Amino acid sequence: MSTQRIRPRPLVASQLVKTTPRQAGGGRSRAALVARAQESIAKGSKSFTAASWLFDKHTRERAHLLYAWARRCDDIADGQDHGFADPEVAPGLKEAGAKDRVEAIRILTHRALDGQPTADIAFDALGLVAAETGITREMCDDVIDGFALDAKGWRPRTEGDLMRYCYHVAGAVGVMMAKVMGVPDDAQDTLDRACDLGLAFQLNNIARDISEDDAAGRCYLPQEWLAEEDIPPGEVMRPQHRMKLVNLTRRLVKMAQLHDARARIGAGRLNFRQRWAVLSAANIYGAIGEEVVQQAELAWDHRIHTNFLEKIGHTIAALKETIRGSWEPQQEPEWTRGKLLVMARMDGPVAAVPNTPIRDEGVRRKED
Repeated sequence: MSTQRIRPRPLVASQLVKTTPRQAGGGRSRAALVARAQESIAKGSKSFTAASWLFDKHTRERAHLLYAWARRCDDIADGQDHGFADPEVAPGLKEAGAKDRVEAIRILTHRALDGQPTADIAFDALGLVAAETGITREMCDDVIDGFALDAKGWRPRTEGDLMRYCYHVAGAVGVMMAKVMGVPDDAQDTLDRACDLGLAFQLNNIARDISEDDAAGRCYLPQEWLAEEDIPPGEVMRPQHRMKLVNLTRRLVKMAQLHDARARIGAGRLNFRQRWAVLSAANIYGAIGEEVVQQAELAWDHRIHTNFLEKIGHTIAALKETIRGSWEPQQEPEWTRGKLLVMARMDGPVAAVPNTPIRDEGVRRKED
């Protein structure tokens, strides 16, 4: 009787075992990804939609693909659908903790960048636009790190903490948008200016959304600023603090205006249609901050936005500026992309108050 060991047979022939082929967009057609991305932006952001239609067709499609990913990440992080509560969004993730949802975002993003299917069309859209434009994993991780800060209940202690957060959630997206518009990696100053535009957008958004963020258990005003105005933590929206809050929003909007002015220098280096689109978006978001300042203590009694006719006016003004093409060097803001990148790469957590629970149903950064 033979004592020779018998090897178990594989369930399938080894020559049939194959790895999933890498395909930008997870194997979905470009047309399908673009169509779904356009649906997402039309539903999620009237301001970005208005500006993006000024792009040439190819740039516009890529911008929509990138937006679809950013919007989907935002929704998964908050368990929402286009910025609004939806019990059906992200099945299985709604019940997960905030940190788990952010980890799911990171895994799906990396899989999409590796050319693997994700079963989520927004992440597949990222894989396609990244392959076409050179968007890197590091750029995407910079954005996801902003969601990670929110997931652990982070709060800014200093102005630097605030600006690092703004870099993650908006400045880094500005850099990705510059890649969408074809800005090469060696044009670092233009990428810096794109970051400036994102920072300006986010500072204006924070000024407008103080009440909504407070209702969601979040506050992006630095602790040091609140202490200077003698506003106790958790009491930002108390009626007796309204005028003090106006002082802080003026500070936010002034910083936004400085970054906006620097961003326009970079816009001047783009082609005509790209320049027009960028300046239109800058005008629309800048108007939001200006309206917050103008309405003063009444600014948070209702949500400030720009209507259709106002958007048309801002677009016409941007066209005039695009044609005129006069962008003078502006004062450099304290918080440059280079400085913020160093902060973003630091080991250890950002200086912040102890973690506090956040409400999953809260609103993050809804667009107009």
